[in-house]
Amino acid sequence: MGSLGPSGLHSHVPNTNGSMHASRASELEDLLNGVLQQLVPFIGAADAEYDAHVANDSLRKPALLNYHRPEELSNILSSTLALPSNPLGRSGVLSTLESILKYSVNTSAPGFLDKLYSAPVAPGVAAELILGVLNTNLHVYQVSPVLTLIEKHVTKSLAMLFGFTGPRSGGISVQGGSASNTTSIVVARNTLYPRTKTEGNSAGGLNLVLFTSAHGHYSIEKAAQMCGFGSAAAIPVPVDSATGQMIPAELERLILEAQARGQTPFYVNATAGSTVLGSFDPFAEIARIAKQHNMWFHIDGAWGGSFVFSEQLRGSCLAGAELADSIAINPHKMMGVPVTCSFLIGRDMQQFQRANTLRAAYLFHDTDEDASDGSTWKEPYDLADLTLQCGRRGDSLKLFLAWQYYGSNGYARMVEGAHVVATHMARVIVGRGDFKLVSTNPPPCLQVCFYYAPGGKDVFGVEDGQVVPPGLEGLSAQERDRKIGGFNSKVTEAITRQLVGRGFMIDFAPALEGAEAQGKFFRAVVNIQTPKATAERLVAEVSSIGQTVARQMREEYAP
Repeated sequence: MGSLGPSGLHSHVPNTNGSMHASRASELEDLLNGVLQQLVPFIGAADAEYDAHVANDSLRKPALLNYHRPEELSNILSSTLALPSNPLGRSGVLSTLESILKYSVNTSAPGFLDKLYSAPVAPGVAAELILGVLNTNLHVYQVSPVLTLIEKHVTKSLAMLFGFTGPRSGGISVQGGSASNTTSIVVARNTLYPRTKTEGNSAGGLNLVLFTSAHGHYSIEKAAQMCGFGSAAAIPVPVDSATGQMIPAELERLILEAQARGQTPFYVNATAGSTVLGSFDPFAEIARIAKQHNMWFHIDGAWGGSFVFSEQLRGSCLAGAELADSIAINPHKMMGVPVTCSFLIGRDMQQFQRANTLRAAYLFHDTDEDASDGSTWKEPYDLADLTLQCGRRGDSLKLFLAWQYYGSNGYARMVEGAHVVATHMARVIVGRGDFKLVSTNPPPCLQVCFYYAPGGKDVFGVEDGQVVPPGLEGLSAQERDRKIGGFNSKVTEAITRQLVGRGFMIDFAPALEGAEAQGKFFRAVVNIQTPKATAERLVAEVSSIGQTVARQMREEYAP
């Protein structure tokens, strides 16, 4: 290794034969060897816990998380977080990594069933390292020839899976599902009403509004704000109370009402795998309505879109998706590709370019002058011309290598296997007497939603066997339900917190409309690496903790 120069970087040093060489390669090798010596045991601890779940062995110390409150962790890491004046070199980096791993969530642990993502797959991690070394910006082909072709190939292949088989089908990588949805709204507006690109949303007296499932992702409303429509322009469409699916008749009613008010409906967002219940909207019916009213039809498949790899699940859950104009999919969610890896897929990439292009002559050199005004179209290789971004990471490589590693059939088996485990968890919950299932059975996607309810009843309520919360006198029925729901939410929250110490991390969601008295419910998210034993163990742990929490609540609040 070379000596540290004035900047703290290794300087050029002589070889044993006297020639000069740059020490960056050996510096990287030395640092990465030290990093791997910590990362591999970190994953190994999660593997050991996985094996313990399958063998039904007890755990001495879960690998999931060494939890501390923010203030406590800030104190613990005070020296680690300090930025030095003088270089700390390799030892400083490795010392910091030790602290990072000690206090971070180990998403590879089998009990991590919290958000809509999970442990990274090995080829995805390798891709992250490759991308770091290449340090490529995917804005123009000149500096990213191979990664540009990989992105074009990956997105074209995804488009084909979804049934976008036209010659101009394809897609772009984006920073996440929210960016996919936002970009789709911009493409829709500028395609349907081209004057808005230069004159703004009200060009020609327009009053544009868009529609999304009441259970859709909040990014649609946020995008309405970002694009200058205002959040009130994102109109929520009621869903079926049992399935969580958008009701097409309600969509049509709301469109007609908006038109009667002088508004211009231009975009509808349906969901493939909603965030809470995992619902898949009826795409064919929504597509018919969108076409009838000259609206762009987008599907937010950030979560459930990965079902497209399974012929079985694609047929049952994604029927009609081929009728959409654009689809979002996040392989970093269901497919175990490292965060972030997200795509916006379209049936016609000419629309994407015409909607987004702003021909910065100092940057884009791949298109003839005739193509720049949209009058003709030459397939672009400077991919930033299709997006809202300029600087772009080569995140497509992560899916590309994972897809090569496992193959389409391998991913089909993993996705189908995860759905089998989620269905198994739902059946275990239904088979016990101390739970209530919120999800349908089987669940539509990979999350299972449920309540801890001893004897089939919520802990708090006004029926026999329930704890009656204080302060219900004189309240309206709605106020009473909300009050009771607040107490039942405390049960869910207390169990969720205590699960972390048992090696499990799951989330909870607000009560569904019409079920306010039940309060917040659990949402456990199965992933492609979750064994049935983990699902069974989670249910048993919730039951065990729940008994203690319910007893404590009764002692505190029962008269």
